[in-house]
Amino acid sequence: MKEWPEVTIYQNDISPHCRTVLMVIKELGLNVTFLEINLAKKEHLSEEFLKINPLHTIPVMEERGYVLMDSHAISCYIIDDLSDYDYSLYPKDLQVRALVNQYLMIEAATLFPLVKHTIVPIMLGQKSSISKEMLDGCKEAYSYLDKLLEGKKWLVGKSYTLADISCVTVASSISVLMDMDQYPNVKAWIKSCEDEISSYNECNVPGLKKLHALIRAALPSS
Repeated sequence: MKEWPEVTIYQNDISPHCRTVLMVIKELGLNVTFLEINLAKKEHLSEEFLKINPLHTIPVMEERGYVLMDSHAISCYIIDDLSDYDYSLYPKDLQVRALVNQYLMIEAATLFPLVKHTIVPIMLGQKSSISKEMLDGCKEAYSYLDKLLEGKKWLVGKSYTLADISCVTVASSISVLMDMDQYPNVKAWIKSCEDEISSYNECNVPGLKKLHALIRAALPSS
């Protein structure tokens, strides 16, 4: 693996956005320093961590005092900082890259906000039940994603990109709540991600299992 010893990633893989960064790092074959933030112990609210990120969110990247506090910015920076990378995840062609950026923004501004009121309180131990309103937000997110995937295997082009990685970590996080047969495009796309994105099983699945266990415990029928 390529050494990148001056970079530290503060993360917890129960977070979908952390899993995005973990997948990108794995795809690139990088060796960085990972520091796990224990959310149950509120380490993200500690004085030490707030000095690094006043927003108390993860993931965070720190490189010799240079700090990035957003998974999308971190992922794009990591890819662009590698001069020998072939850029299949984040193509240099400006029109293709703009399409990837478009889906990163859709995930950040539309999809994740619709599901964060479900997964974030469960993830942080703030809530132990899932309301109909929370579930409706998840269904709306899946409905939008299903439309975006109409007639496509991948969100952009003929192979997976950063757009797919960023969106699938969020979409897979709530799959346990969804009747997947109602969203056939999302169902097929997640299966393609599972089968074809080499980092999916190692970097998305472990944290996903932790989150799904918490979600299942919060379901009314449990």
